Amino acid sequence: MSTVAVAQRPVVLGRDPRRFWALSWTLAVTEFKLRFYGSVLGYAWTLVRPFALFGVLYIVFAEIAHLGDGVKGFPAYILISMVLFQFFRAIVDGGLLSLVYRENLLRKMRFPRLVIPTVVVLSSLFELGLTLCAVLVFLLISGIWPTWGWLELIPLAALLTVFASGLGLLFSVLYVRFRDVSPIWDVLGQILFYISPILYVASTVPDQWREIYMLNPIACILTQMRHALIDSSAPTAIDEIGGWAILFPLALVAATFAIGLWTFIREAPKVAENL
Repeated sequence: MSTVAVAQRPVVLGRDPRRFWALSWTLAVTEFKLRFYGSVLGYAWTLVRPFALFGVLYIVFAEIAHLGDGVKGFPAYILISMVLFQFFRAIVDGGLLSLVYRENLLRKMRFPRLVIPTVVVLSSLFELGLTLCAVLVFLLISGIWPTWGWLELIPLAALLTVFASGLGLLFSVLYVRFRDVSPIWDVLGQILFYISPILYVASTVPDQWREIYMLNPIACILTQMRHALIDSSAPTAIDEIGGWAILFPLALVAATFAIGLWTFIREAPKVAENL
């Protein structure tokens, strides 16, 4: 069968969920291992970027600018916030480039197209798991001990994964047609970093802007993370945004994923011919 014939009959989702997840898992594990193949430090390199950047930003914003004065566990908050945001960016950035980077595979093989962005998500989750193990050690050294509230990190990470996956799915098919998507997202990603409570806490935002500010799903996730993991006396996301308004960022997460998935399913059959 010719390459063109294969490309004309792409499979977006596949009919067997078990085969879909088996293929996605195998490719994700293989890709994660190959990323560090031949490296002396191996998986330790996954910790270099977040901890190095944390050290620089902590010195500048906490020790010099004193943005964390009066905030309990501020170093730990910065570190975890940065780890979670880099996890978010890894999924979106990897998803955006995933289809174009695997052009040869898409043209020559018939397999569920959704496997490709799924592999990006799984690889990012592997890296997040390893990084959080090192973060746990840092928290214990800082005198922050595990509580039942730490279990909230699971649904919070799940929400962040869903939000990032929706953007990654949407950008992946848009990037096939419009290469301007990459520089546009680079700018938007930087803006999102500074309008999210990573180098500061949400409670420092002026009252008249806080409800609008908290419509950002990442702001809600990081604010709730602070309450659950670092300081149980800190305001929750509901406290900061106010009652039922918490449904707006949750709806935004759901809508982003739904739009991203719908767009991907709609455009995936034409990806090979557009590359």
